[in-house]
Amino acid sequence: MKIINSTQNKNLKQLCKLHTKKERDHTGLFLVEGAHMIEEAERAQCLMEVFLLEGMNPFFEDRTTFCSAPVLQKLSNQNSQAKIIGLCKKPKQDPVQENAVLILDDIQDPGNAGTLIRTAFSFGIDKIYCSEHTVDFYNPKVLQASQGAIFHIPIQRDNLQNVISAHQKKGMRILGTCLHQKSVPLSQVRVQEPYGIVLGNEGQGVHPELLDLCDDLIKIEMEQFESLNVAIAGGILMYTLRSRFHHA
Repeated sequence: MKIINSTQNKNLKQLCKLHTKKERDHTGLFLVEGAHMIEEAERAQCLMEVFLLEGMNPFFEDRTTFCSAPVLQKLSNQNSQAKIIGLCKKPKQDPVQENAVLILDDIQDPGNAGTLIRTAFSFGIDKIYCSEHTVDFYNPKVLQASQGAIFHIPIQRDNLQNVISAHQKKGMRILGTCLHQKSVPLSQVRVQEPYGIVLGNEGQGVHPELLDLCDDLIKIEMEQFESLNVAIAGGILMYTLRSRFHHA
């Protein structure tokens, strides 16, 4: 039975380096917290080891290390008392048939990014592409907001101009979101698979050079405010387009 009681433990200090994006990128490893995230990681075959508060029943005896409360708290990124933390490897990006993709242009808020991942997985998006300056998807706040969906949907960081052009050459229709006068209200949009939805930065929206590449510009018609939170808007778009396609 493995035990870590000291916050000066060498292995613990190495694990704590995973709090930084640089170390996560270098090792391909990251930490998750909570039983649900542990279960999703195991389901995706990404779980390597579990760090559990001493006195609790082990999830996986062969991969469990018992820890004192101070040790788990040092390993944790949350304010609440940590009880279980998992060490995971990043999911394999297996090729998928892309009938519907989500393209994220410089999304910065971790909560928005995580919610979009969770929503995309829930509403049948096959893959997510994001710009180089989009928030790190293995940021602890993104992971928590994704509620484990991060393990089940392929995500690729890339040049979005190249992504859009490459998909258009394969026959995909790309829908850019903006409040431009030329934008078509969502209620009037008719689309068939394959299609892609482009969502932009919380403050600046989608970059003009990307909008110029899009096949159509669309907007969600509203009665009061001019715009919505990007995660809310993304959820409305993904649900509406999926429902419309499947009921066409």
